[in-house]
Amino acid sequence: METRRQRYSEATKQALVEVAERLFTAHGYSATSLDAIVAGADVTKGALYHHFSGKQAIFEAAFERVQSRATTGIADAAAGHPDPWDQAQAGMRAFLEAVQEPAYRQVVVSDGPSVLGHERYREQEERSTYALVDEIVRSVLTAEGRDLDDAMLDTFTRIFFGAMSAAGGSVAVSDDPAAAALRVEAAIGVILAGLQRLLDEGAGALAPGATSRT
Repeated sequence: METRRQRYSEATKQALVEVAERLFTAHGYSATSLDAIVAGADVTKGALYHHFSGKQAIFEAAFERVQSRATTGIADAAAGHPDPWDQAQAGMRAFLEAVQEPAYRQVVVSDGPSVLGHERYREQEERSTYALVDEIVRSVLTAEGRDLDDAMLDTFTRIFFGAMSAAGGSVAVSDDPAAAALRVEAAIGVILAGLQRLLDEGAGALAPGATSRT
């Protein structure tokens, strides 16, 4: 059974991460100090160091919080549609909405790569969204009893994950994120329509070396 001290400790940690996310979003990583974070959470610096080794560690926790919120939104949007194609489109729209949020733009896209480093950044990104993209891609490609091998399914997941990551980044840094999101949605819609046509021709059209009928 959780003790009062454990509940207090967890509440303190959550407060620190919430304040850190807000300050990192408003001011960026470099301009946010640990003093400002502990002041905002109304705790001592010792309490912060009880949970986090330093500024980068609490940034990573804030990063994970922003990513988790985006992933939950995508999953919820996709779950609201029984048809796999509708799921894919709803998930894409939810993702494009998420990357327009100030916290995602600053914490994940602007500061994430430089603070975490490329390898760690990619690990975090894959941990939060890759499994979800894989689930959606497999649902679409194997609908109606289509039989594609795991290697091809993995390849499609990698391609779509990379495309969505790049597209999300371009939207997040755009001077007009809403307009950029509409362009991305239109472009990916064309790609999905072409893929759907290939699948309607038969899974064999997606076999290595196969070409589609014109």
